[in-house]
Amino acid sequence: MMNQQVYSKDIVEFVTVGVEFCSLVERAAEAERKDFVTKLVRILPLLYIKATLLPAEENDDMDSLENYVTEEQYEYLREIMAKLLGEGDDYLEVFEPDMAYSETPLAASVSESLADIYQDIRDLLEIYRIGNEELSQMAIARCRNNFVTYWGQKLVNVMRPLHAIAFNQDECNEHDEEDEHCCHDEHCHCHDE
Repeated sequence: MMNQQVYSKDIVEFVTVGVEFCSLVERAAEAERKDFVTKLVRILPLLYIKATLLPAEENDDMDSLENYVTEEQYEYLREIMAKLLGEGDDYLEVFEPDMAYSETPLAASVSESLADIYQDIRDLLEIYRIGNEELSQMAIARCRNNFVTYWGQKLVNVMRPLHAIAFNQDECNEHDEEDEHCCHDEHCHCHDE
């Protein structure tokens, strides 16, 4: 008998959005920065909403699940995204618990946060694809638990720098004397007439 919860509307929709997100990350090497960021600012809020609808279940066996994303795959994707985002990859982290004890701002990386989110979702998708309902339930429980305790906050945090990149809200204070532009990014707001 098929476990209806594993194939419930909320879980199937999360899996569908997860497939789109993972596909976007995996194709980052062929993407243009503007298109990549535009798609991210559209899919990440949807991923967040769908993750909040996953059932809250505890499963003691979820730590025994296999991880599919290797360290090499993780690092490859992180590096590709870091290169694609360029200077926009780094941002100041304000919701880090260690921030309370730090006298200096803590830097974070959009690409690393995206790779963390990707790793958890890709692991779930690989288990879900197998079609074993018991393993799928454990994978869903692990993904939801990791969303609550780890990558949900990362997702929210990267929206701020991605929003700034997508809508060119970086402040430009120095202009090149020759062309009166502070940068060489044709999409920067300092190029507006």
